[in-house]
Amino acid sequence: MSHPLRVLVLNERDPHHPNSGGAEIHVHEIFRRLAARGWKVTQLVSQGRDTAAHELLDGVEIRRLGRIRFYYPRVAWTCMRETRRGDYDVVVECLNKVPFYAPVYSRVPVLSICHHLFGEVAFQQVAWPIAAAVWGAEQLIPPLYRKCEVVAISASSRDELIARGLAPERVRVSHCGIDHPDVEVETSTPRPPRVAYLGRLEPYKNVDILLRAMAKLSDRFPNAEILVIGRGGARASLEALARQLGIADRTRFTGFVSDAERNALLLGTRVCVCPSEKEGWGLTVIESNATGTPVVATDAPGLRDSVRHGETGFLVPTRDVDGFAARIAELLDDDALATRMSGAALEWSKEFDWDVAADEMADALHDAVRLGPTRPERAESERAESERAGSERAESEKDT
Repeated sequence: MSHPLRVLVLNERDPHHPNSGGAEIHVHEIFRRLAARGWKVTQLVSQGRDTAAHELLDGVEIRRLGRIRFYYPRVAWTCMRETRRGDYDVVVECLNKVPFYAPVYSRVPVLSICHHLFGEVAFQQVAWPIAAAVWGAEQLIPPLYRKCEVVAISASSRDELIARGLAPERVRVSHCGIDHPDVEVETSTPRPPRVAYLGRLEPYKNVDILLRAMAKLSDRFPNAEILVIGRGGARASLEALARQLGIADRTRFTGFVSDAERNALLLGTRVCVCPSEKEGWGLTVIESNATGTPVVATDAPGLRDSVRHGETGFLVPTRDVDGFAARIAELLDDDALATRMSGAALEWSKEFDWDVAADEMADALHDAVRLGPTRPERAESERAESERAGSERAESEKDT
C-alpha cells in the first residue's frame, strides 16, 4: 500500500450542500476511503444553509469558507498560504464548475479531477453574462493546467481535455464507483410499466424530454407510471409541464430520497431515462443499472461511456423526443428485450467499485507528487538556487 499523503481538496460543495450532486458524491467517496487509510484530507468548500464552519465528515476535514461571493477569493488565499508553509503535499482541484486556477498560486503540485466542463451548455443553465464568464474561464485551462496530472472520469471527458490542448500523457481515466444495493436484484421477471428519471432537476438535464416522450406514448401505455427522482431548481416548471401535457395524474415527483428509497423505487421500474445534454460520466446510469434497470439516454459525452448501446440501454440523439419515445416504447412493449437488458445492465454495474477508484486516485496523487511542482517559475527558481549553490561550493573549494 502506498504511503499516505496530506491532501488539500478544492471543491465548491460538499455532500451536505443543498445543491450537491454526482461530483460531490465522487469526491467524498474517494477521499473518505483515503482518509480511512491514514491520509490527511482537508476540503475547502462554500457555505450552504444550516452548515457549520468546520466539520469532520467520515474522516475528511470540511472547512467552509463562507457564501459563494466570498468563497473563491478565500480559497485562493488559503491554498496559497497553507501550501507555502508546507501543510500539504498535494492540492486536488475539482474542475466541474468555475476553475480555481490552483496551479497559479499553489506551492505544491496540483492534480485536477475533471468531472465535466460546461462549454456552451453553460448558456442553458444560467444567465448569459454568467455563462459567458464561465465559458471564458474555461479557455484558460489548457495553458494553466498543462503541467498538471489530470484524472477524468470518462473517456469523453479525457478526449475533450486533449482536444482543448492538454497533453494526452497527463490525462488518465478513472471511473466512478457505486454503492451496490444490499438486496437481491431480480432481472428475469418483467417489471411493471414504470419509467423513471434519476438526478438533479436542472435545465441542461432536459427532463422535459422524458415528459414529452411519455405524453406521446399516452395512447399506447395509458397506465405507465412516471417517476421523477431528485431535486433542483427546475422542479416547478417540470410540474407545470406535466399538467400542460395531461400526464400529471400519473407523474410523481419524489424530491430527494435516500439510497435505500431510490433502490426500492428503481427495483420496480422498467426503464430509466437520462436525457441530459452532457455529463462527465453518468453515475445515475450505473446506479440504475445496479438495480437491473436499463437506461435510455442522450448520445452525449459521458453518457455514451456509461450506456452500452443495444446492451444495457439505448442512446438517442440530443432532444429527439420521438427517438426517446420509440426506445422507451420498445422496452415497455417487449418483455424479452426488457429482461435481457435488465440482466446485462446489472452485470455491467458490477465493474464499478469505489475501492478500485480510490486505489487509482492514490496512484495518480503519488504520480503528481513524484513529478514535482507545476509552477514553471518555481522550477526555474529551484534550478537557479541549485546553480547558485554549485557556484558557492566551487568558490569555497578555490579558497581552500
